[in-house]
Amino acid sequence: MLDQKTIDIVKSTAPVLDQHGETLTRHFYQRMFTHNPEVVPFFNPAHQKSGSQQRALAAAICAYAANIENLEVLGNAVELIAQKHASLHIKPEHYPIVGENLLASIREVLGDAATDDIINAWANAYGFLANILINREAQIYKDNATMPGGWDGFKTFHVMRKERESSIITSLYLTPQDGSDLPTFKAGQYITIRMPTPNGSTTMRNYSLSDKPGHDYFRISVKREMPPESNTPAGYVSNMLHDAVNVGDTVELSAPCGEFFFDPSEHHTRPLVLLAAGIGITPLMSILLTALDTHKGRDIFLIHGCLDTDVQPFKSTLDQLSQTHPNLRVHYRYSDMKPADISNTTNVSTGFVDAELIESIIPGRNADYYFCGPKIFMVNIYHQLLDWGIPASQVHFEFFGPRQELDKKAA
Repeated sequence: MLDQKTIDIVKSTAPVLDQHGETLTRHFYQRMFTHNPEVVPFFNPAHQKSGSQQRALAAAICAYAANIENLEVLGNAVELIAQKHASLHIKPEHYPIVGENLLASIREVLGDAATDDIINAWANAYGFLANILINREAQIYKDNATMPGGWDGFKTFHVMRKERESSIITSLYLTPQDGSDLPTFKAGQYITIRMPTPNGSTTMRNYSLSDKPGHDYFRISVKREMPPESNTPAGYVSNMLHDAVNVGDTVELSAPCGEFFFDPSEHHTRPLVLLAAGIGITPLMSILLTALDTHKGRDIFLIHGCLDTDVQPFKSTLDQLSQTHPNLRVHYRYSDMKPADISNTTNVSTGFVDAELIESIIPGRNADYYFCGPKIFMVNIYHQLLDWGIPASQVHFEFFGPRQELDKKAA
């Protein structure tokens, strides 16, 4: 356990870190990539360019400092980080690299304010957290390697099929090159794909598994990422998977990871509500298909919000499922669909996924909610469920970004 002096010093630095957090983390990443370029493949350059990686780390450091004497409240965050690290195959030897550059950055950014006592306290605090993560990650690696069909590290897969799901989304069906069985992953989890880069290095991206467990393949459904701004590049891996990776080619995958998943052994009489926006439908497709198999008598509602039918994936599959499963109700919410295009349907509307729509579809608020999508969608849904008083045990989500951004209400 951390000694009281360390706790007091770290906690006292929380206001300073809150004020200078992003300056510190920008400096940290620049420093680490310069001094230790071997860690660059673990990071998404688009997230570095947009600043989201720096904001996420700054938020995590501030949260750690503020809760240093009550780390139980960070349990979910620790599990999220450990799962992400395991998916990227981060190992104990990487932690000293991060620690050394973080401590040096604190000293270099804060200058004389970073006294020896502060540096020593943060060294102790970082080492303590690193040990928690290393131990948890070791267990994840062990579980992934010892489960039937499991493996450690990265494994080569064949692309057995590619299927166009919409104008911007393509599914890839992947099977082990060695013909081995696949592990039974948890519906909602993701894999990591490792791709070569033009400079001879590699880069990695996480993609949700979009089909249910139990097949002899993994399916990922990839959105082509275009430049969000004129000065930013298109998504390297997503465009490679769309344009350059073909049937018969091979890719490298890590074992499934992730703390967002549906547990089919938990049976409840309350409805299951799945809320998705855009590409956020991918983990929810896995959850839906699993729930339909395992919770046959349970009312299930899926609401998918997207721009229009041109970019919408899985519509024909969902239409068919809703016809063959009387306990399933599907609704499509289009933000840019012409009213004439939806006049003859009863499960389609225009606008965004909001409280009014949800309440018009589900019979009551007491339900289990799973949701995934862009930040503004996630923030609005999360706060709506809070306002309704839905217990935390019934609220499940996959949020790509600092948790603090989710806690802030959208304007």
